[in-house]
Amino acid sequence: MIQSLYVIGSLRNPEIPNVAADMRALGYDVFDDWYAAGPEADDYWKKYEQARGRTYIEALDGYPAGQVFKYDKSHLDRCQAAVLVLPAGKSGHMELGYFIGSGKPGYILMPSGDDRWDVMYRFATKVVTSTEELYRELQKR
Repeated sequence: MIQSLYVIGSLRNPEIPNVAADMRALGYDVFDDWYAAGPEADDYWKKYEQARGRTYIEALDGYPAGQVFKYDKSHLDRCQAAVLVLPAGKSGHMELGYFIGSGKPGYILMPSGDDRWDVMYRFATKVVTSTEELYRELQKR
C-alpha cells in the first residue's frame, strides 16, 4: 500500500500546495517542501552563478546545485509514488523519468482542458485529471 507521495512540479505552479494539501487530507505522507524555495529560486541561482563568472554547466557542478540535487533526490528515493503536476518544466519531467525508471509508480496530473498532447506520457503509470482520480489510482496499488 502506498503511503508516501512526492509531488513534482514547477516552482511557479500555484497548484502545488493545493494538490499536496488534498493528498495529505487523504492520509498520505506528502513531500512538496521543495516548493518553499519560491517561484524565483532558479532565477536567483542563475544570477548568483553568473555573477561569479560561471556558465550553466559549471554551475551544475557547483556546491549549491549539488546540495539541492541531493536533497530532492533523497526524497525521490524515499517516496513510494510520485505525481507530476502540470504545467511543469524540464526538471519536473526529469524527476518523473528518474522515478519511473526506478521502478516506482509515477503519475501525471493534467488539468482538464489542457490541450497539449504528448504520446510519451504513456511512460507514466497513469495520466489523471483530478486529485480524486489520482487517489483512486493510488488505492489500486
